[in-house]
Amino acid sequence: MTLRIDAREIRVDAGVSVAAAIAMSSSGVTRRSVGGAPRAPLCGMGICQECRVTIDGRMHQLSCQTLCTEGMQVVTGAVS
Repeated sequence: MTLRIDAREIRVDAGVSVAAAIAMSSSGVTRRSVGGAPRAPLCGMGICQECRVTIDGRMHQLSCQTLCTEGMQVVTGAVS
C-alpha cells in the first residue's frame, strides 16, 4: 500500500505500523520537544507518547498503535 509521510510517498506492506513506516522512510523522528529536540518512539506501545503525529488531519495520533492504510497522510515534527 502507498501512503504519504511529510509529503513523501512510501510503499509498505499491510500490517505495518505508522511508526515503523516513519522509521523505514526517514530519520524516525515523529515530533519535536518544546525545546525543539527531535523525538522518536521509545516504548512502542503508546505509553510514552513520543510517537505522536498528525494522521489524516487528526493531531496527536499514536503512530506506534496505528496501522498504515492506503492513501494515509502523515505529518511528523521532523522538520523544525
